[in-house]
Amino acid sequence: MKLSEMFLPEFDQEMANTRKTLERVPADKWDWKPHDKSMTLGRLAGHLAEIPGLGIMGITRDSLDFAPPGAPPMQPFVAKSKEELLEKFDNNKAGARTAIAEASDEHLMKSWSLMRGGKTLLTMPRTAVVRSFVLNHMIHHRAQLGVYLRLNNIPVPSIYGPSADEGQM
Repeated sequence: MKLSEMFLPEFDQEMANTRKTLERVPADKWDWKPHDKSMTLGRLAGHLAEIPGLGIMGITRDSLDFAPPGAPPMQPFVAKSKEELLEKFDNNKAGARTAIAEASDEHLMKSWSLMRGGKTLLTMPRTAVVRSFVLNHMIHHRAQLGVYLRLNNIPVPSIYGPSADEGQM
């Protein structure tokens, strides 16, 4: 079995669960946050929409410099509507899935680096990018979004089992 074939079922499941959660984000609560140090609900949702894009960059590029020397730093995605949010997520998801599916085992084992200002912060195999920067990162922030939804009395979708709001998956 190819490495990509091993990743894709989990990728598909986590992306479906994330989309289900993003669909619940209320447009009228875009600026809400549970604490001064927290991201706004809209920014957190936007970050979830961006995360699959890290899979595209992690597989199709050798590195990502989020503050490249002599160029403006990457800017966070802030959706203007739920439709724009879901479109960004869907496009990034499709691009990441294609990149994973088309990658050879040899390519997935090659190193990738995260950089800031031309300096390498970390280097890891592309398999670790898919696992940690895409899947684990997404699960972490999706759980945060679930708390945001709960605190706003918005039904939390069932993900790995029933939620308090949905008795089934």
